[in-house]
This record gives sequence, structure tokens and C-alpha cells, in this order.
Amino acid sequence: MAVQTPATDAPLTQGALLTPGEVAVLFRVDPKTVTRWAQAGKLSAVRTLGGHRRFHEAEVRQLLTGVPQQRAGE
Repeated sequence: MAVQTPATDAPLTQGALLTPGEVAVLFRVDPKTVTRWAQAGKLSAVRTLGGHRRFHEAEVRQLLTGVPQQRAGE
């Protein structure tokens, strides 16, 4: 997603943005939990013009590396 800066009109590339639902699938939690993490400051969010939260994929992937993997038998 490219965002235009008002001063220069040059596009800023910021990487992929994920919805709360997409982040929730990665962490195996409810989307509302992802929203709570954003409200608590545990995960930074970008607001769309419509007021919806979007999360930077790179930050989510970085946090995901610290989550223990679930075993096949569980």
C-alpha cells in the first residue's frame, strides 16, 4: 500500500498491512483479542480512513517468532 505525502506527493512504501482477522489467524486468537492488544499498546496499528485498524506485516511476523509452536498432538 502506498501513501502519498502531502508535501512531496511521493509514495511511501510501508509493506503489507494485515486486518485484525488475518493477524488473529496467525496467532490463533480471536480478532477482538488483536484489537485489545492494539489498545493496550502491545501491537501498533494504523487506522484507515474508515477507522479500521491495520497492522504492519513485518511487525506481526517479528512478534510471531516469539510465540511457541503448538505440538501436533495438542
